Formats: sequence, structure tokens, C-alpha cells
Amino acid sequence: MSPMNSPLPGLLSDEPLALLGGLSPARFMRRHWQKKPLLIRQAIADFQPPLDRGALFDLAGQEGVESRLIEHARAGWSLRQGPFARRALPPQSRPRWTLLVQGVDLHHDAAHALLQRFRFVPDARLDDLMVSWASEGGGVGPHFDSYDVFLLQATGRRRWRIGRQKDFSLRPDVPLKILQRFEPEEEFVLEPGDMLYLPPRWAHDGEAVGGDCMTCSIGFRAPQRGGLAGELLQRMADALEDDTLYRDPQQAATAQPARLPDGLQAFAADALQRLLGERDALALALGEVMTEPKPNTWFDEPSGAWAPGALRLDRRTRMMYDERHVFINGEGLRAGGADARLMRRLADQRHLNAGDVRRASADALAVLADWFEAGWLHLEAE
Repeated sequence: MSPMNSPLPGLLSDEPLALLGGLSPARFMRRHWQKKPLLIRQAIADFQPPLDRGALFDLAGQEGVESRLIEHARAGWSLRQGPFARRALPPQSRPRWTLLVQGVDLHHDAAHALLQRFRFVPDARLDDLMVSWASEGGGVGPHFDSYDVFLLQATGRRRWRIGRQKDFSLRPDVPLKILQRFEPEEEFVLEPGDMLYLPPRWAHDGEAVGGDCMTCSIGFRAPQRGGLAGELLQRMADALEDDTLYRDPQQAATAQPARLPDGLQAFAADALQRLLGERDALALALGEVMTEPKPNTWFDEPSGAWAPGALRLDRRTRMMYDERHVFINGEGLRAGGADARLMRRLADQRHLNAGDVRRASADALAVLADWFEAGWLHLEAE
């Protein structure tokens, strides 16, 4: 098997996984992915949350961390955006409130490690780990997501009601995207370690049972076609070196000066066709877009000096590849031969042993050194 297609140990094999209810990743993807829900009891036995309630509350108070506070009182639903000082949060004894913190995997190694367990789906689709905490009765109301999600219960208990929704109209009187007419078909109560998978557009409503309820949501990216096309065209246009000017030596005098000339429209269509015909540029732009770090993401300066040895990618680093390129944090480069195989292994495994690094070419070592200086990867003790 070629290095391009070699499996990541423990993820892409046909071995059954407790995480998937005894299904292998291959069977799960065939049977359930984007098709139908799956309830998995004790997906992770004796599960320990990646962070405790206090650490989650502290994270919600940091600038640059996306957090939301949702309350459902007699007056109705309310939504506030973070950051939140501890004193700004309701008392834990008050029922029906929820704190949601997005991108926890960018800030905690244990959260990042939990997200890595779901890499049987391509990294280009894996998005982030959101952690929510709810008091008694807390939730965000019946809603649907446009993406796949795994809902892993961390502490406490949560009652989920789910259904295939026909009417997706939303309530106009609330600041949340709450379904106007929710029609549940099934109901489950999840205990710590239990997990529920839901495909896109499956309606669901989760409510904390008994308070002190923490849920980890493993979410996936679903690029919107128009938005992706716009990003790709912008990147490709910025990199295009074509200074050809429009010419119209056969333009006749006109009595309709405000009308766009047919020749100019043809010139514009030709420009776009030429741009899209650059298949290598398109592949490069796609890899750069898909590895672009999330907003408000920054990397720490290295604490020591670079020396070839065992290394690992920073938890905030996005790294992918295709047949001709390697992409990391919004940058792309051509790679082939042994260097490409090394970089692909780093992207798949997110670490390299010292022997592999020391056998790398001078060019590859120079690239790794640059990434080290940027804080994109770190040296590990041997």
C-alpha cells in the first residue's frame, strides 16, 4: 500500500471499536455516516471529561474564546455572547441555563486528544470540540444542525429527543434557531460515557436531568458551495500572474453607451475559464483554505532552540496533503519523493520519531525548522 493511502493505526482498520458501539470505522461510515443516527452505550467506559467545570468556566472568560450563555426563564429564551467573568454566570443552583464553549480542543491537550479519536473521518471534515455545561433542565431548545455531530455525555445525565423533521420553520420570537414544530420520534437518557451520533438535519432537543450536566459535541465541517467557491476564486485570483488587458479595436460607435459590451462579457468569461483551468492552482487553493487556522488562533514562540529530533504538531495546527502538495496552517508547498512521504506521515500521525526526522533531507529539515520557529510543531523529549 502506498504511503498516500496507508492507514492510521487503530482508526481505519476493520477492527470493531467500542467508541462506535462495536462497529468498525468502515462499517460505521457505510451504515450511519450522513444516513441514520446511532446510540452507543458506554462508547468510552469510565470516561473522564477533558476538563472540569471550573476550567470550562474559566475558559469562557477568556478573550478570543467563543462562548455563549443561554437561559430559558418564564420570560422566554435569552442569549448572551462571551467572554463571561465568573460573577456574570448564573448560580449553579438556578435551573434551565447552559454555557457553551466552542473550540475547546484548541486550548486543552486532553480535549484535543479526545477529538483525535474521531479521525476515521477526514481531517478536512473534522471541525472542533464544543463543551457545554447545563443546570437542571438546561438546554438550547429543539433544533437541527447542518453538519454531523457526536454528542458524548461527560458528566451528569441528559435526555435527548430526536426525530426526522419535515417542517424546518423556526420560531420568530426567540434569539435562537429553535424549531417551531418539533416532532420527536425517539427518546434516550445518556449517562457519562454514552454517545449519540446524528447526521445533518436530524432534529434534536437535549435537556439536563438533575443538573451538573456536561456534554462534549464533536462537530464536523460542511463547506457551503458558494462560500467555498468564493474563497477559492479569491485565492487563485490573488496568485494569478496575468496582466493581459482588455482590447476592443473593432468596437463601433454606440448609441447605447451604458450597455455592457459583448466583448467585455466574453473577456470576463474567458478569464474565469482560464482561472478554473489551472487545476494545480485550484488544488493548492483548496488545501490552503481547508488548513486555514480558525479566527483568533495564535501560536506560541518556541521555548528552546531547534535541533532535529522527535516532534509533534501543535494542537492548533491543521495539516493535510494531496498527491502533489503539503498544506499547513493556510500555506501550501509542492512535495515529492521521500520528503513527501515524511510530511504525509507527520500529517496523518501528527508526530514523527527522531530517526525519521534525522534521516530527512536538508530541504525537509529546513522546512521543519521554519515550522518549529513559527510554533506550529514542537520537539519532544527522546
